[in-house]
This record gives sequence, C-alpha cells and structure tokens, in this order.
Amino acid sequence: EKSIEANGNGNVELYYDNTKKIETTSDGISVSGKVIDVYGGDVRRAIQTTKSSAHTLVATDQGKHVHISSGGVTVPNNVLTDGDMVTIVNNSGADQTITQGSGVTMYNPADASTGNRTLAGRGVCTILFTSGSVCYISGAGLS
Repeated sequence: EKSIEANGNGNVELYYDNTKKIETTSDGISVSGKVIDVYGGDVRRAIQTTKSSAHTLVATDQGKHVHISSGGVTVPNNVLTDGDMVTIVNNSGADQTITQGSGVTMYNPADASTGNRTLAGRGVCTILFTSGSVCYISGAGLS
C-alpha cells in the first residue's frame, strides 16, 4: 500500500487506500475528492447554517450561507475579517433586517450608503469583509 510517491519529473503524489488524492504539478496542486476545512467543511460548497430566529454572525459563518426564517441578521464588529464572505438567504416571505453592528461600516455598492439593510422575502445577499469593521453587501431583494 503506497502513501507518498515521488517520480522523476518533480511531482509528488499522495495516496489514501491506494487511490491518488493529491498531486503536485508544474501548475500547482491537483486534488481529487472533497477538500475539507476542519472548521468550515467542504470548501467547494457553501455549507448551510439554518437559523429560525435572530442571528448574529460568528467567525464560523465564514464561507457559509445563513438560511434564516425570522429575526434578521446582525453583522458584528471584528468577528469576521478581510476576505471573509457570508451569504444570507431569506427563507421567508417576509422582509428581514440585516443590522449593521456597532463599529461596523457596511457599504451598499449600489449607492455607497451605509447602515441597516432590508432583505426582501426570499431575497439573497452576500457580505464581503475588507477588514473586521468594514464590509460590502449586495444581492437580490436588498434595499
């Protein structure tokens, strides 16, 4: 049973149970199967977090989509950081508020305004963080 194999052309292959899972190439790394982040799950999927009442974003929401049916979502200061993204799916026919937490500047790229946003029933939006206290929000059904 092989686990690591290096061949003459510079690439290295990593096997699990005799099946190649990772290979280095001149272009980078080739992976077969799931790519799992121990904190967030499969990095090729936007893992769903289901909420039925008000939710304040937490660090483990990074890279996921929050599927919420009531209560809205609060975006807190210095919990998520540059490059983090969270998608919010309104699993309700009613509007929900996306609250800009204290110390947070949440820009709407459509008009550069800041402040709380309303996500219409069945609307979807994504928040991209450029720092712990600055983010940009856009989506369908967002006002």
